[in-house]
Order: sequence, then C-alpha cells, then structure tokens
Amino acid sequence: MGLAAAYQALLDGCDVDILEASAEPGGMAAHFDFGGISIERFYHFVCKTDYPTFELLADLGIADKMRWVPTTMGFYNQGKLHPWGDPISLLKLPGVSLISKLRYGLFAFACVHRDRWPELEHKSAKEWITRSCGQEIYDRFWHPLLHFKYYEYADNISAAWIWTRIRRIGKSRKNIMQEQLGYIDGGSKTLVDALLKAIEQRGGRLHLKAPVRHVATENGRVTGVDAFSEHVPADAVISTVPTPLISRMIPDLPPEWRARYEAIHNIGVICVILKLRRSVSPHFWVNISENGVEIPGIIEFSNLRSIGDDAIVYVPYYMPITNPKFSWPDDRLREEAFFCLQRINPALTPEDIVDVKIARLKHGQPVCEPGFAAKIPPVQTPIHGLQIADTCFYYPEDRGIAESVRLGRAMARAIPGVQP
Repeated sequence: MGLAAAYQALLDGCDVDILEASAEPGGMAAHFDFGGISIERFYHFVCKTDYPTFELLADLGIADKMRWVPTTMGFYNQGKLHPWGDPISLLKLPGVSLISKLRYGLFAFACVHRDRWPELEHKSAKEWITRSCGQEIYDRFWHPLLHFKYYEYADNISAAWIWTRIRRIGKSRKNIMQEQLGYIDGGSKTLVDALLKAIEQRGGRLHLKAPVRHVATENGRVTGVDAFSEHVPADAVISTVPTPLISRMIPDLPPEWRARYEAIHNIGVICVILKLRRSVSPHFWVNISENGVEIPGIIEFSNLRSIGDDAIVYVPYYMPITNPKFSWPDDRLREEAFFCLQRINPALTPEDIVDVKIARLKHGQPVCEPGFAAKIPPVQTPIHGLQIADTCFYYPEDRGIAESVRLGRAMARAIPGVQP
C-alpha cells in the first residue's frame, strides 16, 4: 500500500520520502531467497477481479507479466483427500445429506452472483452460514476453518467479510467447473521492483531500516516524521503501519481517535514454507477439517507458479499472538507442519524435505466482527495532512495486492493540494 501511494503521489507532483521499518520494501509481498528461488514470505495469488493490480501493471509497462493457470481445490476430511470447489465434487462428497449439499450449492451460487449484500454487515458468519446451509454444513466445513484461524474470535466474524472472500474466488473461474488463478511472473517481487524503479526515476527517496517513532504535528497540522536515525519534514503523511501501533506513534491524535485504533483486534500469522522432493497433492489449495490437524488448510504454491522440480508448500498458522503456539520454536512448528502434510499424503517421508523456512508476522490479519464497517475510523484524521490506513481498511474485502494498490493510490490522490 505504501509503495502504491508513493508512486501515485509522485505522479501527482509531490516530493516523496518512503520510510520502511524493514530491511527490504514490499511488506507482506516481500520475497526471500529459498535455496536459489525468489519467493514470497507469505503466499499471494491473483484473481480475475483484481482490477487495480492489472491497472498498475499496465501503468508500469509490465502487464505482460501476468500468468493465468487452471487450479483446483481439495478438501481433506475423515482421513481422505476429496476434490472440491465445483458442483460435481460437492454432490460426490460422502457423508453429507443431499438436502445439505443442495442448500450449500445454492448458498455458494448466491455468494458469487450477488454484488451487494448490505444486510450481512451486522450478522456473524456462524449465524449466516448455519441459517443458509444448516448446522451440518457449518460443522463439517466452516467451523474448523474459522476456529483454527480465529480461535476465541471464531464465533463472531463478520458474514460480510466471509462473503467477499467467497465471491472473489468464485468470480475467478473460467467456467462453473474450472477455477483459474493468476500470478505475476517472477512473483510479487516483479511488481515491487517495477514500483521502486518508477519511484526512483521520479525522484522518490526510499529509507530502509527506518521505523517511525513519532509523527510530529503543530497547531493541528502534520509537520514531519521522526525515524530512529533522522527527522523527515513533511506537509502530508500517509501511514500504513498496523493500527495497533498508531496510538504510540501519533500521541497527538484526539483520545477518542486513539481509542478507535486500539479497539481493532489483530491476529498473527506464521507461514511454514517447505520445499519438498514430491508433491503433496494436485491441488493449489486444500481445506482441512480433520481431528488432530490444527490448521485450516495448506497452499501448494508450485501448483500455481511452477518453480523448478521441487514442490513448494505453505502451511499457514493464523492465531492471536497470545496463543501459546505463536511462541513455539521453529523446530516444533516444522515438525507439526510436516505431520499435517503426511496426514494428507502418507507417502511423504522426512527424506522428501529439501528445505524449510518460517515467516512470522504479529499483525497479520484484522479481526472483522459484525458491524466492523462502523468501527473503522475515517482515513483522513483530524490532523491536517495526516491519513492513516492498514489492511483492516480494505473491509469487507480481504488483504491482497489489489486492495493495497486501490487504497494506496486513493490516499495519495486525497493529499491536500493535489489536483485529481
């Protein structure tokens, strides 16, 4: 989001400094070297409706880097891996009544084909899915996914947020039987590098390892930013840091505004990324509902983006950072993640492991409860020239590059004095 905002601000004639706390830019889209393969720390994919991404790629002259791939989903339940994500797979799934299957199919169809569903804003996903599909469907498919992502928050997640996730994936299809997802050739780094090049060419300045300590204000106006090593004067500041950090970083905000940021809960994310000599499954995404497997699913990224001869699998752990598992040492996470993969594919052995990396993020996902839209503060703060947003401002959309680009560019265009 920050890089997209910086790029747009430069296009609009602003003088821009980017302060990045990390040693490398890109946020959750940043890459790392995985034994000679450049890959994201946190998995990314592109859907057919990610129009802001396509627009930015075209602006940067790299629209030809988009790749589209037929992908499939799986569902691991009761000790067996089932195909998933199309009407035939739903009808063939054992152990579910026909009436429940029909209700679930109608539910999915409505989710994909409705463009607005305002009444969902004040309902929980549990209430909505149970009423629409029945308790059997909720218990079999949705309870494990929500529980092993949100834990104590699981029963109070916004139905509107879940609907937009279903709709986005459902819209990314070649036809009713074939899902089609995309990736950028070379990964997200291709987009990040092109953005950085365009920013540099337009005179933008990037400061790495420069976490912001304080946003300075005077007489109700922003005057600059204090990083650990320097003060950067500014007439306008766009903050994209996680909302839990705002109150400490910007103490001059009115108390009622600081309280609104502090009231937004976040959960953390850990991605165990495995490079394997053999594939786990033919699917890009496998949802899991199985006793003894405490993850919501796995992403076999190499079934989307081909990366050499090895399989690349992400095992994501979402949870509040107060959960004891978030503090587990890397070795224990590796062991459990591989155990989960072996449940799906018993042919896997420890000798199939080529390499393992673990990525952690404390503020990985906002907790969007019913009525969340009213909980989000306006992007423009009471301090003149100061805008604040993080991934929770995408609501009801989920985190993703497209929403980052859309909101980042919109914030830049709203800088006081910038001509649209």
